Amino acid sequence: MRRKRDGNTSRAAAIILSIVCVGLIALSFISPASSGAVHTVTGVVVTPLQKGISAFGGWLSGLTSNFRDAAELRAQNEALQERVDTLTAQNSQLVLNEEELLRLRQLLELDEQYAEYEKTGARVIARDSGNWFSNFTIDKGSRDGIKVNCNVMAGSGLVGIVTQVGPNWSRVRSIIDDDSNVSAMVSTTSDTCIIAGNLQLIDKGTLSLVKLSDEGNKVHVGDKVVTSNISEKYLPGILIGYICELGSDSNNLTKSGEITPVVDFKHLQEVLVILETKDYSASVTDTDEDSDDVQAQEEAREEETQADLLAAPRAGEEEGAGEAEDQGADGQSAEEQGEAGA
Repeated sequence: MRRKRDGNTSRAAAIILSIVCVGLIALSFISPASSGAVHTVTGVVVTPLQKGISAFGGWLSGLTSNFRDAAELRAQNEALQERVDTLTAQNSQLVLNEEELLRLRQLLELDEQYAEYEKTGARVIARDSGNWFSNFTIDKGSRDGIKVNCNVMAGSGLVGIVTQVGPNWSRVRSIIDDDSNVSAMVSTTSDTCIIAGNLQLIDKGTLSLVKLSDEGNKVHVGDKVVTSNISEKYLPGILIGYICELGSDSNNLTKSGEITPVVDFKHLQEVLVILETKDYSASVTDTDEDSDDVQAQEEAREEETQADLLAAPRAGEEEGAGEAEDQGADGQSAEEQGEAGA
């Protein structure tokens, strides 16, 4: 109701002003004498209106210009934002590419370090739940020459071993897994030990070292630990880590401690798989066969020796019997000669 009243008032004011303006214009044409008064009234009434209208027009023009400038600024901001997003994405991609390049360079250096083994690269495509890569899947399998018990490396050394193989995938159990035990040795002294997986211990970045034989107390913190040549599944000489803690066991015969692994088991992305496996069973079989051959030869020698020992008395008896027969023959011939003389 109030809005309607305000609208009527504004309309009435506009009508009144229009009538006044028309009347003044008509008066100026009808009576030239009154033109001075009309100009005076016009100057008093119309001029402020013109100023107001001019000011309002200027304000409208400025407002329109401001709207146009604001639209242009918004368009420029959107273009700049798109540019910033593009550059940010490119920068992120460059950072990722640089990180990947560094990882691949490490794998290349690792490949050159163990050049005597044939290897293939693979990417990690899945892992078990948890913060660590204790068991994970890679994108290479039997089609690429991978077999069960193939050793897996990354970073600067040993990651783990292949436990399952498919046509285009493989499962890997890393050395930090609770079910993992690696036969290892200290590179400086060749003293053997066991590196046991421990997911609780790896939370502080170490692995367990147990059953270390160090009779001469020559093993020290900082020494390098590698896979042992007597390991059943791991190829010899692959770096595992460095001793960071060491102490004697209660039996005073062995030592235990911890090592710092050379692989980041929290951020594995690419690995190297050694296609050669350690045929421990064959070597054991060959050793057993050699032992059997040696034993058979020894038994043959013993049988020959026993036969010789048994044959010696018989030969003595035969020789004695021959001599007795000769003596008897000689005695008989002597008697015959005596009789003949008589």
